[in-house]
Amino acid sequence: MNGSIVLSAKDRKTLVYACQRGPTVRVSRRAQILLLLSSGRTWREIRDVAFASFDLIRDARSCWTRGGATAVVEVAERPAETPSWLGRVVRWLTEKTPRDFGYFRSRWSCATLAETLAWETGVRLSGETVRRVLRRVGWVWRRPRPVVGPTDPDYDRKLREIHALLETLAPDETAVFQDEVDVHLNPKIGSCWMPRGKQTEVVTPGNNEKRHVAGSLHRRTGRLLASPPTKRRNSDLFLAHLDDLRVRLRGFRRIHVVCDNAAFHRSHAVERYLAKWNGRLQVHFLPKYAPETNPIERVWWHFHETITRNHRCKNLDQLLAQADEWFRNTQHTFYTEMKKTYSKAA
Repeated sequence: MNGSIVLSAKDRKTLVYACQRGPTVRVSRRAQILLLLSSGRTWREIRDVAFASFDLIRDARSCWTRGGATAVVEVAERPAETPSWLGRVVRWLTEKTPRDFGYFRSRWSCATLAETLAWETGVRLSGETVRRVLRRVGWVWRRPRPVVGPTDPDYDRKLREIHALLETLAPDETAVFQDEVDVHLNPKIGSCWMPRGKQTEVVTPGNNEKRHVAGSLHRRTGRLLASPPTKRRNSDLFLAHLDDLRVRLRGFRRIHVVCDNAAFHRSHAVERYLAKWNGRLQVHFLPKYAPETNPIERVWWHFHETITRNHRCKNLDQLLAQADEWFRNTQHTFYTEMKKTYSKAA
């Protein structure tokens, strides 16, 4: 029984690659059989050398006859059947928690889903089977995004007032978006490249130290105005930053400071300070529970991504020096962050 075939150089290269790195074992076996046939081996010799059945040899030869090398290396995709229990599991994942079924845990694991399936439906599966099916239909295991639950009933009104303020500012007035950021000696952990199978280590000092930096995003230029760090996040920090704004923006008759609703932004000390300067500075409050309305939040995100994530500073002074350099060298770069939130801020 001799069914030798003739391969072109291109076909041979395709089959050799499929034999070595085929997507499935069956594709690799077909390619190997065709390479042996092209070398003049008989079916019986191929059966003895490759431990292949005549049916597999016939299948490889038929694929070649039907479509050449392309048909040999193609993988026949069979649509996976959707198990009957999948819909119920998806409902549990989206609408229930393990506590609804008597478990003392707050989130689902594959093992818990499999055990609940067994109790509720009698379908006995392993946790790995549940994981494999969930991944096949597009579910992934990843960290959720935290969102603020409460909403400000005056959200729309406050945002309209901020927009109206920005649109009607006189030439000798300006506005800034203000907030504070924490700088921790313990590094924030972020994703990074590492060899497969190994986890990169980020050394932490153990005893954490931190400082607080008050900053403002200038409405007209997108310039970041950061004040020196302090140990406490309180009214003194806010008042020192207001003093800094008065000096650095002394060319404007009035400075409008748009900030969040932190208690120390509304303290009696702040009220006395604003009264002392008789309208030189005015504080406006953003909607509550709405950090997305303050464009400087994105600036702090860039700061953490660039400086504090996975940092290797030995002490807090070294980290603060890097932070100060970043604050000074990233001027005039955040205008687009403000435009995303306040389209008429220019």
